[in-house]
Amino acid sequence: MEKEVFEIFEDFTKLKTKKDKVLFLQEQGNLVPAVKDVIRGCFDERLSFVLPEGKPPYTPNRPESVPSSLKMLHRQFGNFVQGSRAGQLSKMQIENQFIQMLESIHAEDALIVLDMVAKKSPVKGLTKKLVLEAFPKLLS
Repeated sequence: MEKEVFEIFEDFTKLKTKKDKVLFLQEQGNLVPAVKDVIRGCFDERLSFVLPEGKPPYTPNRPESVPSSLKMLHRQFGNFVQGSRAGQLSKMQIENQFIQMLESIHAEDALIVLDMVAKKSPVKGLTKKLVLEAFPKLLS
């Protein structure tokens, strides 16, 4: 069974050395594009989200009844970024799509997305410096 994004980040936190963390990020980033998209959303200063600050009013999904996956829905991030597809949608549409995404993915992945939008690292030990080492061109 394939791991969800939050499980991949949990595995990352168990690694001890910088070298292992860099190699793990490179491997997972290439296998699971959502991982790389979350990392870029967190650390790329050029990306600005057009969402209100704070936690939106959403109902976290129960782990046993998750209809979708962040690995599939990460492509929607463009709907929430300044200067991208967000310009074609009303503020209400953007916020509704964001809440629908949060409610259709695993609750732990929803927390990762909320950290990303707040420009916070989703897990301990994941820093901009480490990301730049793993993916030199991702944030440039």
